[in-house]
Amino acid sequence: MNITKEQIDKLNAVVKVEVTKDDYQDKVNTILKDYKKQANIPGFRKGQVPMGLIKKQYGKAVLVDEVNKLLQDNLNKYLTEEKLDVLGNPLPKQQDSFDWGTEEFSFEFELGLAPEFEVPLKTKKPITLYKIVADKKMVNEQVERIQKQYGKLVNKSETSKADEITGTFKNEAEEIEKKTTLDLSTLKSKKAIDSLVGKKVGDSVTIKTKGLLREDHMLASILGVTNEKADKLNIEVSFTIEEINERELAELNQELFDKLFREGTITSEKELKDRIKEDSEKQFEQQSDQKLLNDVTEYFIENIKFDLPAGFLTKWIQITGENPLTEEQASEEYEKSEKGLRYQLIEGKIIKDNDIQIQFDELKEFAKGFIKSQMAQFGQLNPQEEELDTIAGRVLGNQDEVKRLSEQLMSQKLMNLYKEKVNLKTKEITYEKFVAEAYK
Repeated sequence: MNITKEQIDKLNAVVKVEVTKDDYQDKVNTILKDYKKQANIPGFRKGQVPMGLIKKQYGKAVLVDEVNKLLQDNLNKYLTEEKLDVLGNPLPKQQDSFDWGTEEFSFEFELGLAPEFEVPLKTKKPITLYKIVADKKMVNEQVERIQKQYGKLVNKSETSKADEITGTFKNEAEEIEKKTTLDLSTLKSKKAIDSLVGKKVGDSVTIKTKGLLREDHMLASILGVTNEKADKLNIEVSFTIEEINERELAELNQELFDKLFREGTITSEKELKDRIKEDSEKQFEQQSDQKLLNDVTEYFIENIKFDLPAGFLTKWIQITGENPLTEEQASEEYEKSEKGLRYQLIEGKIIKDNDIQIQFDELKEFAKGFIKSQMAQFGQLNPQEEELDTIAGRVLGNQDEVKRLSEQLMSQKLMNLYKEKVNLKTKEITYEKFVAEAYK
């Protein structure tokens, strides 16, 4: 077997594979002999079928199968040995005059080659690293939410702005009839608040759904409709009051502190606020890191320039998909996927240049950390190391979980590299301003 490569340009090449009779004949003969031993053809005893008949009936199929296996194995071996970094898979070139009746065969494959480029991590333009802080307003609001959560309800006869009202929303035309508890502090519409304040059990008011709540996504829940329907709603609904309660705030005392944390961990209001601030800012780090990762990714895609074998990749998409595509459809798919492909190449280059690897032991430790944080959410704050090892072993026995955790760990390693190497400017900001600025 002889394999040669013709370089068309920097991004495209054609590999020619020449197969002779010596490459496949022994294997084909061995298989046909096995067929002869097992063949069960009327008029012949088992194992006594003439080889000429076996070759006539099975010879071409066996030949095609074995030659294709040879092609696949040797082509892959050639690409590896020659260190050819190909995109997609080799595409066989159409040969109109090809004939399986000959003894020697010649095959040609088109290759799309990965471009060569450099990734300077020290970016020319500084990229913002947000340091999100929990300000006094946020901390105080969180303290009040805790006090409400652990407080007690006191029944009232008339509503005020601080109350929780249980009642039923109705609109016959939209088939809405939902009993719900409404905290007036969640309302955005001043008109709705004014219409509800001063009312008693049994009273009904008419409320507009548009702009009713501070958080629009809650509308679907209180009306009992789908999110899609809630997004489009701009109607009036009646609300009939069935119960009025004032939530009496829990005292900030040791009893409450011990309910929130392990006994004796927090002993004062100041310590509680400090803990809330610390925990909130730890959570914010994840959002800040994700924003930085997205921004660095976008910067690299926009600023690291290289060409791709667009023609080859479009053809590859057209041919190799589950369903055949037209050239136009394949071009559209290529345009959609080009940005992602560019970043895959950039990320691969960064990983290779900086020798970033994931070892099993560190993946296991990463999995244990993830498991530990999950357990903490359910009150298991100090799991035994043996228990973590057992759970991590089960998790890492699932290949889908291994892939997911490996991707997360690689993102973390890339993030650490970017924080060390990329030109960053740190910006301290409140969470409210971060949301407004980062996701405007």
